[in-house]
Amino acid sequence: MVIIKTREEIKKMATVNKMVAEVLCVLKERAREGVTTEYLNEIAEEEARKRNARPAFKGYNGFPKALCTSVNEVVVHGIPSRKKSLHEGDIVSLDFGLVFDGFYGDAAITVAIGKISDEKKRLMEVTKSALYAGIEQARPGNLLLDISRAIEETVHRGGFSVVRSFTGHGIGRNLHEDPEVPNYVSSPFLLRLPLVVGMTIAIEPMVNAGAYKVKIKRDGWTAVTVDGKPSAHFEHTIAITDNGPVILSTC
Repeated sequence: MVIIKTREEIKKMATVNKMVAEVLCVLKERAREGVTTEYLNEIAEEEARKRNARPAFKGYNGFPKALCTSVNEVVVHGIPSRKKSLHEGDIVSLDFGLVFDGFYGDAAITVAIGKISDEKKRLMEVTKSALYAGIEQARPGNLLLDISRAIEETVHRGGFSVVRSFTGHGIGRNLHEDPEVPNYVSSPFLLRLPLVVGMTIAIEPMVNAGAYKVKIKRDGWTAVTVDGKPSAHFEHTIAITDNGPVILSTC
């Protein structure tokens, strides 16, 4: 069941999502060659404490950390580690969430470490473009299908593939609510949900340079591309309003 939010509830969601965006901005500045992914996780936890907010992912279904750090071929849910350092030419996706005043915030960015390959640069550009193409369709009167189609078409025009194993999602008092928000047109029938004022969703295309398929590592969390090629991930939490989509996860 899709939970429609009031204006007051959306204001609260804007507050927590702004915090998420602020933390991601800090992490982007700290993500440099030589630092470990655990170092970034520690910063994320520290920034959450400064804001009197709780990390949304830590302990969620058993996930052990506050931050997801997905490097190169890791698609999503990379677990921070003191043994994993960032190197020149890497890209790292940083997925972070907070809980504050009863509501969740969720967003993700992909960051380049030093000089990266042209392929990785284009992959990041196309993934971000796909996110904004999807957001543009999040308007009253449109269908969920319109978001999914816009993302998929943008990715395919860029020559890349859309991950199908993971989707965007509704968000509010729970981290994951209805509806699922696929990044490809999985079933036109299932995607004919009307978009209405008061819906709040996290739109998050995950895009691979090679094949769309992924596999899960033995830790039960880390999803990697089947061919070892890089992946990028960008995400915003948005609210659907009378005036169209409003991005909540901005600094």
